[in-house]
Amino acid sequence: MNSIAWAQTGQGAGAGGMFGALIPLMLIFVIFYFLLILPQRKKQKQHKEMVKNLKKGDRVVTTGGVYGTVTRIKPDHVEVEVADKVKLRVQRGAISALRREE
Repeated sequence: MNSIAWAQTGQGAGAGGMFGALIPLMLIFVIFYFLLILPQRKKQKQHKEMVKNLKKGDRVVTTGGVYGTVTRIKPDHVEVEVADKVKLRVQRGAISALRREE
């Protein structure tokens, strides 16, 4: 009897194995997108809108933690009064939040 051994190339299994290996990576990316990237974009958009809509008299908090009231608005900066006759000039992006009325 002659016995012929056929070599298995594994190409069919290799293509499926490669796709199978990419599925977890794609799943991880989708999870990161919905849990990290999307909420961060939403927060950035809200901050940009808040800074755009600043007006004189708004009570704000800067990124440095300084509380004050907006007294003047310029295209690139905001003047914030932190005490009587004490005014700071800060960049618009340095305003981290509007302060609620106390």
